[in-house]
Amino acid sequence: MGNVTSAHTLVVIRHAKAEPYADSDAERKLTRRGHTEAQGAGRFLGEADIRPDAALVSAAVRTRETWEHVEEATGARAEVEVSDDIYAASADDVLEALRRLPEEAVSAAYVGHNPAAGSLAYALNDGEGDPLVVRGLLEGFPTAAVAVYEVSGPWSELAEGAARLTHFHAPQH
Repeated sequence: MGNVTSAHTLVVIRHAKAEPYADSDAERKLTRRGHTEAQGAGRFLGEADIRPDAALVSAAVRTRETWEHVEEATGARAEVEVSDDIYAASADDVLEALRRLPEEAVSAAYVGHNPAAGSLAYALNDGEGDPLVVRGLLEGFPTAAVAVYEVSGPWSELAEGAARLTHFHAPQH
């Protein structure tokens, strides 16, 4: 797989396990297991040498905490956009936001919630990736799931079925 200069890497991350209740849904924090899951997601990306230089993160506490663990484990120094709009966004809304990423961002991460995170992860898949990696994705998108895609064109043209799944991680319980 030769790298085309316009190739990008997109990382789709579902927040790690969160407490069931808080004063508001957006204020739910990660549980102890959630912190462990988020650290594991970060280690997985770090070991794969994936360090996003841009991140679109839901404004909810649990997504921000998940991203902090990923950032720490990978050593990423990303330009981070924390967005209230992403909190309740549909997969289409997230795709639209990702299309606005700056082209100079070679690698980007989206940290969000289901159903949007899982729907986006399935929708982007072109079906041409390693069957074992794809199978992991098809088995579900649990908390702290990470799907990594190779995107061959510019961010502005990101579309359903237009990205190659290269890595998948879900926590083992």
